Amino acid sequence: MKSSKALLEQDEVVVVEVEIAAPPERVFQALTDAKQLFAWWGKEPSVELSVFEMDARPGGRWRFQCKPAAGASHGAVGEQLRYNGAQEFEAHGEVLEYVPPRLLVWSWVANWHEHPAHPTTVRWDLTPTAKGTRVRVTHSDLMQEPISRKDYESGWQGVLRLLNQFLEK
Repeated sequence: MKSSKALLEQDEVVVVEVEIAAPPERVFQALTDAKQLFAWWGKEPSVELSVFEMDARPGGRWRFQCKPAAGASHGAVGEQLRYNGAQEFEAHGEVLEYVPPRLLVWSWVANWHEHPAHPTTVRWDLTPTAKGTRVRVTHSDLMQEPISRKDYESGWQGVLRLLNQFLEK
């Protein structure tokens, strides 16, 4: 039986990781350079990315904006976006921690959330491995976002797949 603490953590955190055959310095660069972010994040087939801005430094701001691709279904998250009165997905935040090439943490405010003004937190941990880098994404503070939390596990897996394809090409 899970403890109440374990249940609480399960309800507020999504953790996804992958090993990428590239050194931490290269992975960190792909996570912090706006042009590279646009290049690989923009390969997501269910959306059309129009903006990815990144001021990669402590206190810097970041933002992305994209519209749903024609014919793509975004399920309950898409319904929440429409309920919130938005036509495009937009997320933004502030760089909270910046420790090249090992750690990047940013706040995440998303217009498709049930509480779109409530910030959540995305943490990127990069650990060197024999083959390259283990990339762990931890998206936390999701207790108030059950619809998005369900979507984030597969969503972050997709983001890491795109990052991996970009870096291993």
